[in-house]
Amino acid sequence: MPEIIKVGMADLKVAAEPGVLITIGLGSCVGIALYDAKTHVGGLAHIMLPNSKRTTSKSNVGDLNPMKYADTAVDITLQKMIQKHAIKKNITAKIAGGAHMFACAKDSSSFLQVGDNNVTAVKEKLKREGIRLLSEDVGLNYGRTVELHTNDGKYVIKTIAKGSKVI
Repeated sequence: MPEIIKVGMADLKVAAEPGVLITIGLGSCVGIALYDAKTHVGGLAHIMLPNSKRTTSKSNVGDLNPMKYADTAVDITLQKMIQKHAIKKNITAKIAGGAHMFACAKDSSSFLQVGDNNVTAVKEKLKREGIRLLSEDVGLNYGRTVELHTNDGKYVIKTIAKGSKVI
């Protein structure tokens, strides 16, 4: 029986087979699933914002949770996976989320386009790390719940209105 491991918002977890990593409530947030198919080690990060270096406003001073940001959460997930014997060159990625949860004009401030910014930041970080992005289910205007199955790397995306699918 697989162990169910819940990943909260601005959180990440790593598990080996037969664990199932689950996060709920991906709106503009992105669920980053990393997986090593040879060692069956997976990691799931639930990121809220694209970049830790942009947190210069007074409201964000003292917010040192690196799991909240795409740039730092990917680094930590990789480190934790390697500690569980994953091999970086074998790790691939799948992502979901980055929805447009608030109506805003296309030409509005990029600050309001959090979902798009998160997806872009995740893809750029994965590329810099040499992690191949296998598939994605991003954008549109609905939330998602995701599950990463460490026995086979299956990434299950569940929605209320659109049903479920595996990527």
